[in-house]
Amino acid sequence: MNTDMFKFSEEVVLSDFETKTVEGEAKKKLKKLRKEISKLQDTMYAEGKYSMLICLQGMDTAGKDSLIREVFKDVNARGVVVHSFKVPTELELKHDFLWRHYIALPAKGKIGVFNRTHYENVLVTRVHPEYVFGENIPTVKNLDDLNDDFYHSRMDRINQFEKHITENGTIILKFFLNVSKEEQKNRLLRRLNIPEKNWKFSSGDLKERKLWDKYQACYEDLLKRTSTYYAPWYVVPADDKPTARYIVAKTISEELKKYGFKEPTLAQEDLDKIDEFKAQLNNE
Repeated sequence: MNTDMFKFSEEVVLSDFETKTVEGEAKKKLKKLRKEISKLQDTMYAEGKYSMLICLQGMDTAGKDSLIREVFKDVNARGVVVHSFKVPTELELKHDFLWRHYIALPAKGKIGVFNRTHYENVLVTRVHPEYVFGENIPTVKNLDDLNDDFYHSRMDRINQFEKHITENGTIILKFFLNVSKEEQKNRLLRRLNIPEKNWKFSSGDLKERKLWDKYQACYEDLLKRTSTYYAPWYVVPADDKPTARYIVAKTISEELKKYGFKEPTLAQEDLDKIDEFKAQLNNE
C-alpha cells in the first residue's frame, strides 16, 4: 500500500477519499510495524536531534483512542507522550490559543501524540463560534467578528507554528480519521447496546452529529489551507479500524526511516579502554 494515496492536497476534495479500505492481514502487519516504530524511536531517542508529533483528528467515534493504544503498544513508555486536549482550562484561556499545545510538544527523541489538536481552534470553535468569547480577545466583540477571515488568520498562524517547530527538529504527521456517518451511527449504537460501553456515550454526541455537514465543510477548508510539505495531512479511511491503524503505523514508520537516525558512539578515549572496563567488571 502506497501511503501517499492518502495525502491531502489542494487538487482534491474530502469527498474524493474513501471512508473504508480493507487491508488483508492488517493486524498481523501492524505487529511488525509496531516493532519497527519502537526500534526507530529508540534510535531517535539516542541520537537526540529530532522529535515527532502525531496529530489525530476525526469525528466522534472515529477510533482515535484505540488507534493510539494499538499503534504505540510496543514503544518504550519513556518514548511516547499522549496529550488529549479537552475544553480549555481557566489558565489556558488566559493565554493565546496555541500556548497549551506549544508547552505539550515532545522533547527531542520522543514521539508526542495529540489526541485532538490545535486544529480544534479552527474546527469546533468555527462550528460553535460562541466558544471563542471565553478567550477574551480584544478584537472580538460579537459574532460578526468571527468570520472566515478570523479563522483563516488562525490557520496561517498554525502554519507558522508548525513550520517553526519543524525547523527545530520536530517531524509532523497529521491524520484525519475519515469515518462515514453511517459507521458513526453503528458505533454510537454499539455504545448504547453494550452495557460496559455505555460510559463512552454522551448525549452531546447526538447534538454534534446533527452538525455533520458543517463539520465536514470546516474539515475540508482546514485540510486545504494547512496541509503543507513540512506538515502534511493524511485522510485515513476509518470505517475499518485495523486498516486505519495499519495505514497510520506504516506512514509513521516510513517517515521515521527517512531520517537515518544513528546511535551516538563512545568517545575515543572510552573506546580505547573497553577491554579495561570489561576486566574491571569481570574481576569484581
